[in-house]
Amino acid sequence: MSAESKSKSHIAHLDGRPASAADLAPLAFAGYAHFTAMQVRSGRIRGLDLHLSRLRAASMALFGTALSDEAVRDRLRAALRASPADLSLTATVYSPEGEFTARGIGAPRLLIRTGPPSSGPTGPLALDTVEHERVLPGIKHVGEIAKTYYLRQAVEQGFDDAAFVDRQGRLSEGTIWNLAFWDGEAVVWPEARMLTGTTMGILRRQLDRLGIAQRTREVRLADLPSLGGAVVMNSWTPGVPVRRIGEVPIAAAPEFVALLHRAYEMEYAVAP
Repeated sequence: MSAESKSKSHIAHLDGRPASAADLAPLAFAGYAHFTAMQVRSGRIRGLDLHLSRLRAASMALFGTALSDEAVRDRLRAALRASPADLSLTATVYSPEGEFTARGIGAPRLLIRTGPPSSGPTGPLALDTVEHERVLPGIKHVGEIAKTYYLRQAVEQGFDDAAFVDRQGRLSEGTIWNLAFWDGEAVVWPEARMLTGTTMGILRRQLDRLGIAQRTREVRLADLPSLGGAVVMNSWTPGVPVRRIGEVPIAAAPEFVALLHRAYEMEYAVAP
């Protein structure tokens, strides 16, 4: 990427126009907001419908109102016109009234930030285990200090990242990842309160198209030796192999990883 293209990949748009320092200053300590993150390739986005649905549902839950899908798409288009064809993009929705108010008034605002494209780590990863349950786990909200804290704690302990275990002893998700497992016959999704990722949604529908069995069930550390593979996934990638969770080794499963990447590639990318 040229220096000019790299600089263009870093933009911030607020409600469809370039954001000024004055626009961004109130957001420095804003914690009552939600977002979605995506990878854009050739100006196109996989799972755009899932991103729009996530923003709409989270806005209704947090603010009681939501921007229309077309308004969001208009602002995505404005950001992409000012950017390279390949990039990372984060769309954050927040209330202009900020935090610590009893009731929000007015339409939510949309901040779009872009940066260089990413495909995530190659793995295989070793994940520490942490007992942690996110507040409002079904919403991808901002200000989650625990995710970065536990990531850094895991790295200090010699791991690559961390996986969360709930109070019932069930594996739920990673710091910024969904978890998936292979039992030799089916893709296994953990049963726990967690964020359903857009990549997870893409894979679920494309695995259905391929006729691949999928199961949702509780997964505990004691279950790992009986499983035939594990991955993490997020907007960067449909699958990074995991070699260890806590002190439990995970069998290598290149065919499982390849299957998830194949399913992901089947998803048709669309322009906003």
